[in-house]
Amino acid sequence: MLRRFVLAFSLVMVAIAGCGAPGDPDEETQTVAVAAAADLKFALDEIINAFEAEHDGWQISVSYGSSGNFVQQIRNGAPFDVYLSADITLAEALADGGFADPADVFGYATGRLVVWAADGSPADPTAGVSGLVKDDVKTVAIANPQHAPYGQAAEAAMRTAGVLEELKGKLVLGENIAQAAEFAQTGNADAGIIALSLALSPGLRDVGAFSEVPLDDFPRLNQGGVVLSRASESAHIFADFLTSPAGQEILSRYGFSPPDGEG
Repeated sequence: MLRRFVLAFSLVMVAIAGCGAPGDPDEETQTVAVAAAADLKFALDEIINAFEAEHDGWQISVSYGSSGNFVQQIRNGAPFDVYLSADITLAEALADGGFADPADVFGYATGRLVVWAADGSPADPTAGVSGLVKDDVKTVAIANPQHAPYGQAAEAAMRTAGVLEELKGKLVLGENIAQAAEFAQTGNADAGIIALSLALSPGLRDVGAFSEVPLDDFPRLNQGGVVLSRASESAHIFADFLTSPAGQEILSRYGFSPPDGEG
């Protein structure tokens, strides 16, 4: 009987060993759940494709949305492994709140802001933010400043241009910067103050025009992320890829500058 017990116990241990420990980066299948700011949509999709091509069997599952809303979801227990924010201070706040090790916060890019309008729109994007006060421009899309860093940046740019009060009645608020861009693309808004990364995306770059908002007109969009405490080593490996030369090259093609505006 003892012999049968030892044999059974040995078989169980072999089975456990064959499954691989949770979070073991050598495990055949790895899944990393990412919460990402909406301005990353197209650039991050490319980065994920490149990463998965190098890591056979790994899967990066990403949700795009408002940086501020994701903070609340994570605080309420949303099962994300990596958080990529349009504002690094939100990632730092999660670490300060015990949801991650402060050492696992990292910068990955500096975002840029543009005035964008579709072909045929009454808005002239080359006139910049101040040009949006024209009477024939009826609506201007921005992300909701209550929870979207790009919306806060747009509001600051309007204030710097001295036109915030004049434009308040024209504003159409998107839940996130991607929705604001969609409003401008579809004609639900005459123009949008949106992320450069979206203006350079396949859906917008050939159907409209844009001009960049001067960097001094709004607080710098230092974008950063954090690997959350629940995550396995695979999440760290993906974060390292994002900040690697390969990841940074893709981000640069979508108009992102290096972290902290370097370079």
